[in-house]
Amino acid sequence: MRRRTFLVSLAACLVSTTSLTHARTIRGHVPWSPYPNSPPEFERPGPWQFFTLDEARAMEAIVDRIIPPDPETPGGKDAGCAVFIDRQLKGPYGSNQGLYTLGPYTKGTKEQGPQSALTHAGLYRKALAELDKHCKSTHGGKAFAELSATEQDDVLGKIESGGVKFETVDAQGFFSALLKDVPEGFFADPIHGGNRDMVGWKMIGFPGIRYDYRDWVNRHNERYPYPPVGIAGRTDWTPAKS
Repeated sequence: MRRRTFLVSLAACLVSTTSLTHARTIRGHVPWSPYPNSPPEFERPGPWQFFTLDEARAMEAIVDRIIPPDPETPGGKDAGCAVFIDRQLKGPYGSNQGLYTLGPYTKGTKEQGPQSALTHAGLYRKALAELDKHCKSTHGGKAFAELSATEQDDVLGKIESGGVKFETVDAQGFFSALLKDVPEGFFADPIHGGNRDMVGWKMIGFPGIRYDYRDWVNRHNERYPYPPVGIAGRTDWTPAKS
């Protein structure tokens, strides 16, 4: 036997042996089950986990002004945006987990993001207190949630433009956080507490995480006829247990 033929045969034999060993290893773990340590965490309806009752009232009013309801789609409150933010602030997002937080704390450019010692949770807590303090001092003792929709829009507009300053926290930074967090609550998967009944996805025609879209890739200007699907699937797909 020539050396080349021998080496090729030896390689084939090793591959076959390795494959058989690997196959036995796989068969030893059948039936396969998903990795058990990282299931999606579902946020269930229930009491506020981060906000106090006063903070929650203010937040529900705020999210309804940033995403107001209309005849076809619920607003931010009924879509669960305040619940989404409440659950986020209670978790790793609220404590700035994974972010560098040791300073120096120097106001940077907009592109550099927040440059503050405050966590996201601390920003919301201080800003909501400052918001009610400002409203009570300028609207006859009324908190933000007690103002009319027009008055609420006026207050938020002044915060956005820099016309209202807070003493202990950056008011415009708070508004920037709202502009990021509220739409996330409106369009995130419902398992996170917002986008209730997938109202955000239905509004824009987003089909969710259906398995296969190939039949629709080249069908332009046609409305997708099927309801959206979230990470949890659909209740009508789950067989009823007797």
